[in-house]
Formats: sequence, structure tokens, C-alpha cells
Amino acid sequence: MSWKTLDQMDLAQKVVLTRVDINVPIEDGAVSDATRIERIKPTIDAILKAGGKPVLMAHFGRPKGKVVPEMSLEITRQTLADVLEREVMFATDCIGPAAKSAVDGLQSGQVLLLENTRFHPGEEANDPGFAAELAALGQVYCNDAFSAAHRAHASTEALARLLPACAGHLMAAELKALEAALSAPERPVIAVVGGAKVSTKLDLLGNLIERVDSIVIGGGMANTFLAAQGIDVGKSLCEHDLAGTARDIMAKAKAAGCTLVLPVDVVVAREFKAGAASETVAADACPADAMILDAGPDSVARVVAVFEGAKTVVWNGPLGAFETAPFNVATDTAAQSAAALTKAGKLLSVAGGGDTVAALNSSGAAADFSYVSTAGGAFLEWLEGKTLPGVAALS
Repeated sequence: MSWKTLDQMDLAQKVVLTRVDINVPIEDGAVSDATRIERIKPTIDAILKAGGKPVLMAHFGRPKGKVVPEMSLEITRQTLADVLEREVMFATDCIGPAAKSAVDGLQSGQVLLLENTRFHPGEEANDPGFAAELAALGQVYCNDAFSAAHRAHASTEALARLLPACAGHLMAAELKALEAALSAPERPVIAVVGGAKVSTKLDLLGNLIERVDSIVIGGGMANTFLAAQGIDVGKSLCEHDLAGTARDIMAKAKAAGCTLVLPVDVVVAREFKAGAASETVAADACPADAMILDAGPDSVARVVAVFEGAKTVVWNGPLGAFETAPFNVATDTAAQSAAALTKAGKLLSVAGGGDTVAALNSSGAAADFSYVSTAGGAFLEWLEGKTLPGVAALS
């Protein structure tokens, strides 16, 4: 751990420029899911308790360097106030006179939210001049937005080099969980990699093969690996053009001593809809007019057995079409097994990625995982072994 945390910083009477991710969903003019806002509360509370003045910086949507009124962060202000249980002030710009006046007027115990950083082209360009204007507003920089750490933007990268910098509580928790899962894990380490396409997970698989003991492959990705072995997958989602790539991955895994766990039986249907008639067949017996939509019970039992012999599980992607019953069974059962082992103190389980979070929440297993990351792209790039600019800048 080469970065500082909030607890190591002197914050008394200092303006703490705090990069957060509150790019939350909006429905009917209001925040419809406050999860990301709720997760930054411990950091804001810690800054206030230490006598600091939190000034929040964030992006919202993709305004591409222009002022787009419907992408104003002011829409999050009331939910922020409700979650933080205190008054939240708002500045109509994130730099310049409006921002400076708002910062100067900030009273002890108040929180200030600056307008969308992406209203300025300098944000996504990681422009040093724009970063310097942000830096002029405060004395300490705190990054609590791991989910934006894979972007080399002014408020995540350049600014961190201009002020004393630290990781907020959410950022620190993400980094500690990921380091425990992959940097110095307790073995055996199992990775679950699912989702629709192999093409989106090539870097991930390439990195994990060298770092884990087994990889459970699920979802549409598994169909590509089955087809690469000459198995007919019927009308299933499958990247047939990547058969050679899948065989290369299998060969590399074998050479590295990493076991690939593929389905041995599958759930198939003739149509993809809720409650569709389905049947379980051997993985090599998919009817020509059917689609593989989930792993079968024997496959799930094999995954559960792998979990029971493991010490660490890293999870990214579902095992089947979990959004549509009855094709959620494999994902739900495997997730509940990992959660139970974690709760019993037998397993460290770290999961992340959009579909993964939704799947674990749907299964009811998320609460008992060691850590569930909402970071999406940053979580995936970390698993791929890439350097995240926002993390590197804190070192």
C-alpha cells in the first residue's frame, strides 16, 4: 500500500477537494438509486469529524466539455443532503469566481458540491491548467472515486499531483479488497468469469491465467469455449470466429497449471423469455434448434465443489441469462454458495462489474460477500492487470 488514507492527513480547517462518483440514475427528475451516494458518506463524515471542509467534485453523464443543463449535478443535491444528513451547498461552476465564492463562504459542518467537472473540456483532456484551477480551491485532495480511477482526467489524475493527496474510505476499501484478492491472496484462488462475449474478456482471462488456480467460465462465453472444442451449441450466443482464440486460452491455461471449469451440462430452450419451456442436457447435446441459456445442476455442483476447496474467489460476470427466470438458477446457486462459505469464515469473496452486482443482488448473496465493487470498468481493468491512473497518482 503506497498511498495515504484520510486518517493520515491533517484536515483541520482545510478545504478538502474530494473526488466522488455520484453519476447516479435519474428517473422523473429525481435520483432513483442512491447507492453511490450512500457509499461516500463515511468519507464525508470523516472529513467533517477531522475539522475539514468537504468540497465534492464529480462528473455526471457525457456533456463532452460543454454546459448541458440537463446534466447539472444540482439534481443530486437533495439526495446528497438526505443521505449526509446535513446542508449541501451548490456552486454553479467547478472553477472560477462562482466556485471560489462558494468555497470561501463554506461554513464549518457544511458540504459543498461543485458543478459537473465535464462541463469543461480540460477535465477529460487531463489539462494541467484546468487541474491547477481546481487545486486553487483547496489544500488537500481526496479521491473516493475508484470507479473513475481508470480515467486519466484532471480531477482524478493531474489534480492528485498538485496537492497533498489521499484515498477516501471507499477508495481505500476497494483497493484493500482487490489487493487481498489478487496481489497477495490466500490460495487456492478461483476466478469466476462470465458474461456474453469472450472478446470483451480477453485481457482479463490472459491476466488471470497467470494469477489464479482455476477459472470458472460461464454465460455466453462458455458457449464459445464449447464450440472451440467441436461441440455443437445450436442457436446459442457464440463467437464462432474466436474459436482459435479460445483454444489458445485453453492451451495457455494448461501450461500455467490453471484449470478452466466449463459446463458439463446446460439448460436449453427454444425461445428466450421468462418462463420459457426448458430442459437440461449434457453440454455436448444441445439440440440444433435450441439455445444454451444457463449452466445445468451438475455444472453448478462442480462449481460449488471448487468453491469449497478454495480460499479466495474473484467474481466477474454471471453464469447464465440471470435476468430471466428460470435461467438465473446457476448464478443464484453458485453465488449463494460463495456467500455462505464467506459468512462461515472459509472464503474471501470479491466481486464487481455491472452485471455481477445486479446478479448478486438478485440472488440475495451480495450482502455476505467480503466485498462487492460498484466500480465497473475500473474493477475490470484492475483484474486485467492494468495500471489505473487515478490510483497511480496517489502513490
